[in-house]
Amino acid sequence: MGLFSSTLGALKRGLGRTNAVLGTGLVARLRGRDLDAELVDEIESHLLRSDVGVASTQAVVETLRSGIKRGDKQRGEDAVEFLKSQLVSRFDGADFELRSATEGPTVILVAGVNGVGKTTSIAKLAASMKADGRRVMLAAGDTFRAAAADQLATWAERLDVDIVRGHDGADPASVVFDAIDAAKARDIDTLLVDTAGRMHTEDGLMRQLEKIRGILDRQCPGAPHEVLLVLDATQGQNALVQARQFNEAIAVDGIFLTKLDGTARGGIVVAIWDELRIPVKLVGLGERPEDVAAFEPEVFVEAMFAEVDEPV
Repeated sequence: MGLFSSTLGALKRGLGRTNAVLGTGLVARLRGRDLDAELVDEIESHLLRSDVGVASTQAVVETLRSGIKRGDKQRGEDAVEFLKSQLVSRFDGADFELRSATEGPTVILVAGVNGVGKTTSIAKLAASMKADGRRVMLAAGDTFRAAAADQLATWAERLDVDIVRGHDGADPASVVFDAIDAAKARDIDTLLVDTAGRMHTEDGLMRQLEKIRGILDRQCPGAPHEVLLVLDATQGQNALVQARQFNEAIAVDGIFLTKLDGTARGGIVVAIWDELRIPVKLVGLGERPEDVAAFEPEVFVEAMFAEVDEPV
């Protein structure tokens, strides 16, 4: 997109738990060893521990076993590069670009459960887009918690972008309705719509999300142009459960992966893509507005296999 920069060093720090499993925990064990059935079983275990997922792991490991039988893969070092290439290739066909409107404001709907870093992620998007010369507006659609709208308003003031908010407890759909009108009137390029930090198991809140999506489409045909789901990278397989449920309710286009703070197990990005065909589009690398990067499979996988001091 030209909005974000990705650095291998930052991802290595953020994926500390993953590269402890796949780096020091696996790469070091493979070095200098011949590949055999026992070692392949170890590889399978380490992939599962890094949250790559059962289906993805089985596919990669079976391909590795076939290569060993043919004599293509003999040494542990061969397996390391093979695993990297296989995980990267899992993303073939993925579209990592944020979608945009052909005319009028681009509307990005941002969803996610409480505590995943959704508001901060919206601020990062706003800061990056503003730096790229776009006129940005925020819509405070989380009206169930006064603190949520206040926090978003604080970011809007800090970033010097417009915001539309309602009174505490207002119908979120009405706030979104007003925000669309305001975005059109003020010639806004991108409208970022915050939503309640709804639990993925609460059907009523999911219906509210569906209602918001319907309002957006009626007010601005084709909107939302991008539905971003914010997921916490430390939550492992629970993140996959959240992605599955939100996707059923609002058809998620992409994922903003947060909390890459050293305790994350990054293999979940592979599992989500393999099952749901939802790509990770953005990763959060810290708390500052500029701490965001576009997801690049090659860089991300390389960081997953980086060696660290202590295995997990």
